[in-house]
Amino acid sequence: MTTFLIAAALLLAVSLALLSRPWWRRAGTGRSSRRDLNTTIYRDQLLELDGDRASGQLADADYQTARAEIQRRLLEDAAQDDAQLVATAHPKRTLVALLVALPLLGAGLYAWLGSPAALDQMQRRDFSQQDVENMVAGLAAKLENEPDNLQGWAMLARSYKTMRRTAEAERAYEKAFALVEQDPQLLADYADLLASKTGDLAGRPEQLIAKALALDPDHLQSLWLAGTAAFNRADYAKAVQHWQRAQRQLPPESEDARMLASIVEEATQKMGTRKAGSATAAAPAATATAIRGRVELAAARKAQAAPSDTVFIIARETGGGPMPLAAKRARVADLPMDFALDDGDALMPARPLSSAKSVQIEARVSKSGDAKSMPGDLTGSAGPVKPGAKGLRLVIDKVVP
Repeated sequence: MTTFLIAAALLLAVSLALLSRPWWRRAGTGRSSRRDLNTTIYRDQLLELDGDRASGQLADADYQTARAEIQRRLLEDAAQDDAQLVATAHPKRTLVALLVALPLLGAGLYAWLGSPAALDQMQRRDFSQQDVENMVAGLAAKLENEPDNLQGWAMLARSYKTMRRTAEAERAYEKAFALVEQDPQLLADYADLLASKTGDLAGRPEQLIAKALALDPDHLQSLWLAGTAAFNRADYAKAVQHWQRAQRQLPPESEDARMLASIVEEATQKMGTRKAGSATAAAPAATATAIRGRVELAAARKAQAAPSDTVFIIARETGGGPMPLAAKRARVADLPMDFALDDGDALMPARPLSSAKSVQIEARVSKSGDAKSMPGDLTGSAGPVKPGAKGLRLVIDKVVP
């Protein structure tokens, strides 16, 4: 179990580094020093590990072990020759989104190790490309006998993706989705993989991204990709909306936040006079169709919620299934609070809130922070109401069974 947690911590850190390139159709190529790449990834991984230890998710002993392993691998890689990296280019910077060693190391950990002692053996060992390929092959063989192993299929898919074995990665993702289709990170990763084959997010990749955002409206990678898809079809307003929502989740001085600010500025400039002309007409329409009300937590439920718990305010089309049309996110500490849901909060451009005849409004306290409803969450609802309804009162007073 300790070994798996270390592998998961490494993969989580790498996932944050893999925020993919937002300019699919403006593809370009360039060289980036492996030393520079390793330095950037090393910094991000250490920050992630520091955060995990500070939050209590990673024990001190596991933290020290993972930190030593990251440092050893990156120092070894830094001594190798520079490698060609294919990236999509922004006029001001090249976005690098590929790291090989650590996802594959995670796959090897999962497939090969069974005890902390085995981890010690790995730390003392140098790994060749053949070693890595053997570990991935071992994981694939293991999964032939464990077809219901979701974590294994997800790890194998990401390993194949990093190795650019696209067809095998696609099959592994499909295996994972056959087991669960409610993981926004898997959906975003798969969308990124499919888009890398065609250079375009249109079609199934964008459908997967929309589903990921329906599960978690604030999923960072999905917002990034959704903004890219909107930019590619010249829907600059929607691109800005997605990217600004992503910006709010990042530390203001972080490199990712500065990168997003730069591309948001460019998308805003591209709107030009079209933005100025449409804003005048769109603002009254958005105001007219906004659903407004107040959310509060019932006194009897306050002891069951922490101030830091996530609150989702969701609009679903009446009789239209579980997928939300629009959503906002807050915290229990913000309650009671006034809210407004409008087309700017829509999760999919093709389904704005104003397109629905009537909607159900739900406010839910998520103990896990996941947009998917879970047993033990607290909830309250109102409706059906029409877009433009005002004065709603949502009382969170029930427990999800």
